Amino acid sequence: MRLLPFDYSVRNLGRSPKRLVLIISAGALVVSLVLAAAAFVRGMERSLTVGGNASNVILLATGSEESVERSQIPSSVPGVVAAGLSGIKTQFTVPFVSPEVHVAIFVRADRQSGEEWRAMLRGVTPAAFLVYPRVHIVEGRVPEPGKDEVMVGAMAADMMRVPQERVSVGKSLWFSNRAWRIVGRFQAQGAVMDGEIWVPVTDLQVATRRDTFSCVVLTLGDGDFADVDAFTKQRLDLGLTVIQELDYYSSIMRFYRPAHTLIWTTALLVALAGLLGGLNTMYAAFAARAREFGTLQAVGYSRVAILVSLLQESLLTAAAGTLIGSVVGIVFINGHAVRFSMGVFQLIVDDRVLLVGVLAGFAIGTIGVAPPAWRCLRLPITEALKAA
Repeated sequence: MRLLPFDYSVRNLGRSPKRLVLIISAGALVVSLVLAAAAFVRGMERSLTVGGNASNVILLATGSEESVERSQIPSSVPGVVAAGLSGIKTQFTVPFVSPEVHVAIFVRADRQSGEEWRAMLRGVTPAAFLVYPRVHIVEGRVPEPGKDEVMVGAMAADMMRVPQERVSVGKSLWFSNRAWRIVGRFQAQGAVMDGEIWVPVTDLQVATRRDTFSCVVLTLGDGDFADVDAFTKQRLDLGLTVIQELDYYSSIMRFYRPAHTLIWTTALLVALAGLLGGLNTMYAAFAARAREFGTLQAVGYSRVAILVSLLQESLLTAAAGTLIGSVVGIVFINGHAVRFSMGVFQLIVDDRVLLVGVLAGFAIGTIGVAPPAWRCLRLPITEALKAA
């Protein structure tokens, strides 16, 4: 089978510059929307996945497995667990046991400020740096108990929707009727902790008027999950339940799965509208070339050869639209912060997300050419030569 020269398809792209711009723009819009949806899902999955440690387990109050903020356990639990549970990882006789308080509150710049910002606070002890090895201090130091000091995550400003300068080291935040000085900044490599403000746990207990913890996170050494589960069943007086950290974040992912479905559905509907608009433009472009296709058949080119040429044209425009859409995704979508109930995460346009965009562009190029090609090539040669 003799095919049309490739440069024939390339030259045809310049026959109508306005139409070419419309088709490429429609493809770029569709790819950008698909990238945005994929980046959202990828970013949330990564923030929840990297925050979990396969060796960590969380002790919560019974019935609070789906929300650590609602959990309240006795303040004696960390000591009881460290003394009565074997198999906990230790370093220089220090057990990897982190009692924590999780609370979402509104903070202000100062007493007189009327503007409030929603923030996620986590009360911690130095042991938190043992059970969360991804957390590293990048500026300043760890806050000291009793001095009204806090440490902010790398994305705490995005969580509160304020400029980064507002939460820099040396600034202050106002909550619980007093000012708290920011003395350090930490980074958790994209985990949910990046959007939090860390406070000494005793200070946060006093500020929130509570004498309980939200949870206790511990890292297992030579022990396993069954040992911790057996311990909680033996100590019914403590009212504890245990869940692996990875399972906890997986349950949160399942909770947000309907949101993922909604986002994908919205993106696909808008992408379908863009595809139909581009298809309509392409249909009009191919319909006007019916006589050209008839002439090509008359000089000996088969319908399949003409279809291949049209497919080449369509894929070239789709490739241009995919390239533009990918650049838009990398420049404007990648790294954009999105806030959700647990904190904040970044939209991620990585190799997997780009692959989804490329596949969407390929689908546009192949599916978009089918209806107009069928309409024009099914005509007999005599009718095609007489077409207007």
